[in-house]
Parts: sequence; C-alpha cells; structure tokens
Amino acid sequence: MTKKAERVPVREQDPKIRATNFEEVCYGYNEEEAVAEAGRCLNCKKPRCVGGCPVSIDIPRFIHCVAEKQFADAAAVIAESSALPAVCGRVCPQESQCEGVCVLGIKGEPVAIGKLERFVADWAMANNITPQFDIEQKNKKVAVIGSGPAGLTCAGDLAQKGYDVTIFEALHEAGGVLVYGIPEFRLPKDKVVAKEVANVEKRGVKIETDVVIGKATTIDELLDKEGFDAVFIGSGAGLPRFMNIPGELANGVFSANEYLTRNNLMKAFKDYDTPIFRGKKIAVVGGGNVAMDSARTALRLGAETHIVYRRSEVELPARVEEVHHAKEEGIQFHLLTNPTEVLVGDDGWVKGLRVIKMELGEPDDSGRRRPVEIPGSEYDIEVDAVIMALGTSPNPLIAGTTKGLVINKRQCIVADEETGQTSREGIFAGGDAVSGAATVILAMGAGKKAATAIDQYLTK
Repeated sequence: MTKKAERVPVREQDPKIRATNFEEVCYGYNEEEAVAEAGRCLNCKKPRCVGGCPVSIDIPRFIHCVAEKQFADAAAVIAESSALPAVCGRVCPQESQCEGVCVLGIKGEPVAIGKLERFVADWAMANNITPQFDIEQKNKKVAVIGSGPAGLTCAGDLAQKGYDVTIFEALHEAGGVLVYGIPEFRLPKDKVVAKEVANVEKRGVKIETDVVIGKATTIDELLDKEGFDAVFIGSGAGLPRFMNIPGELANGVFSANEYLTRNNLMKAFKDYDTPIFRGKKIAVVGGGNVAMDSARTALRLGAETHIVYRRSEVELPARVEEVHHAKEEGIQFHLLTNPTEVLVGDDGWVKGLRVIKMELGEPDDSGRRRPVEIPGSEYDIEVDAVIMALGTSPNPLIAGTTKGLVINKRQCIVADEETGQTSREGIFAGGDAVSGAATVILAMGAGKKAATAIDQYLTK
C-alpha cells in the first residue's frame, strides 16, 4: 500500500485570536488524527530518524504502537529514552533532526514525529499513565546543578539506574529554561512542565529549590562535606549578551532573558504583581527562537512588534514553524538590517532604534555569509523599547567557586563532548553550560550522555 505523501495537518488557534492571548497555539492531534499520521510511517529496517534524535528514542517502535492504538505501550517506549516527551514534542526542532532525515521527506512530507510524541505524552498524562521501572539501588549519591532539560534528563536517567539523586535549583520553581524562557503559548507550565518535572520526581529524584550553588554552598562542599560521589553541572546559560552600541544603557532596553523571565516564570502576563514594560512599539534584535518568543510575547502584551535581524530569512536560526507563526500574527520583520544606535529621549527613555541595511558577503567562521553594512542606508524605527535577544553565556559563579574547573573564553565549562567529563574528576557538565545557548533536546542529549558516563565512573 502506498503511503500518503502529505502529513495530517495540525489544528491551531486562529492567528488574530491567539495574538491576543497566551493559550497554546497548536492544539495537537486527537486519537483519530494521530493514528492516521502514524500509519504513514514506513517502519524502515534502518531508521535514520533514530540516529537524528539526540536522545535516541526508538521512533519507529513508538509510532507503530500509535498506529495500532496501543498508546500506553507507545508511552513506555518513549520513556525508555526521554523523561520529557511532552516538552520535546512541542519545542524541539524535529525538522532539522529526526524529521529532517525521514525517508518520506524525500518526495513528500516527513512523518510528524514531534506531533506524535506530543500526542503520546499528552495522552499518558491525561490517563495518569506513569512509566514504571525496575530499579536496583546502588547506595551512591549524585548532585545535579540546575533543573533545566540537561539536569532533569541526567537526574532521571541516574535515578532510573538506582542512584540517590538531588537536584539543586537556584530559582523558586524547577524547570530551568522550560519555565523562565519559553512562553506559555508554546509550552504550558502547569499542564506540561510541572507534570513532567513531577514524573522525574516519581523516579526518586529530590529537588531543592532556592539553592544558588556558589553562594549557599559550593560544588567542593557537596563533594567533600555533603557526601556526594559525583556532580553534574547543568546550570544553563543565563547571562545575556548586548551589542555595546550607543544608547544601550537607556531605560527601556531589556535583555530577552529578563523580559521572558518576568513574563513566564513571574507570570506578568496573568496580571501578577510583576512589573513588565508594556510598550506601544517594541523592537526585538535577533533571529533565534528567543527573539521569536520575545516578539510574540510583546505582541500579546499589546505592542506593535518589529524583529531586526542582520542576515536574510534563509539564515534565521529560529524554527521555521516559529517564524511562520510570528508572521501570521502580524510581527514585522526587518531583515538584512542591523542596529547602530539606540535613540534616547531627554527623559532617558528609548525613543527609537537607528539601523543600517546589510548585504551578505563571504562566509564567516560559522559557515554563514557575513553581513556587511551598506553605506548611507541608515534609517530610524520609532519604538519605545528594545529587547536584545543576542544569545547568552553561562554565569561564571559556579566556575569561579569550584577549584580546578576549566572554562573557555566564552565562559563555558570545558567538558568532553561524549561523556561530559570536566577537568575535575567526579565533576561532569553538559547542556548550555558547556555549549552556550542551544536547544532543549541537545541539552537533554548531553544530560543523557553524562548520566551514562557517571554510572560508568561510579561502578568502575
């Protein structure tokens, strides 16, 4: 039987309506739609999709279970490899990973692997299906720094292997970037994140919040005084970057990190007692997912929103889906455009952003063509706030309070790519703390590799 070339479409909120609320944009598949989409899978003998998944989910096997309406079995298959399926099904860039190598994508559309993963995870939560594991306790303690995707994955895998695991989280709520960085309309906190964190705790992981490692205690103290046998650092990259252009210190210039944290973790969008700037016109500088999240949040808070990005649409690092949604919602894109100055009024507040048009020259170190200014092409965008979404780097606090921990010039912890082993025996690291700002699924992959390496280290 010939498989359908077109995937089953996913229902979404109308763009005009969703631009005014923080409810989830995509509705996901229902059972009938999920079964129909799963039926498109070819069940390849050598599935390339598995190799394209950073956490190596047995994708054909779980999809086959969905096609046979064995949803609990599908959840069990995914749980073998991932502790955060409802998160991954929503925010991972499947188009450049598992779906990007799907054979069906050669002549048609790849199987909607991410949407099927989301369906299975949501079905399992709705039906109170919790993965069960036979765990043999090992009488060894592991500390995990940070409760983001890297930390949760490492902790969940280690608990599944029988270790006594404690996560130390600096903020008052567990989840890391999943709670402070990604907006509600992409990743619901109570419906999804809190439940997946709870599932990690059900594996035996303990989570201590409001503990700033480097202040409340140090990694050296955890190892030398608290009886931990190994440590995994998954503290992320929360230190924002700026452009160092004139006017950047004015009132009304924000980092995307602060702006999104106020809105997401501190619930400013729900009229909590959390101050957040609700401008009339806002410019967001950058082209990644964080820039899209910031712009779409500003739009929902009532501002006319502009994205300023120095390369063309082809080079936009954000997911194609997020760019598409941003355009549908009415966000204005200024491509091949770069800021040169933040314009400041007599009152010290932002009154505009001066930009210059760019053209693409020769490739730079990243392999992308370098943007080059076009002389005389400057113009002003009238805005009352600017959000800088230019990436982040790790906070140096942990490295600065841990003896012998080597960092590189980007302030990232130096660790082995395959094991997460750092310059200190017994200390491992992964995710954005090592790579700089990247994706949720890559952080999870790093956490999984580190869990395997920590297990080998503690059983050698």
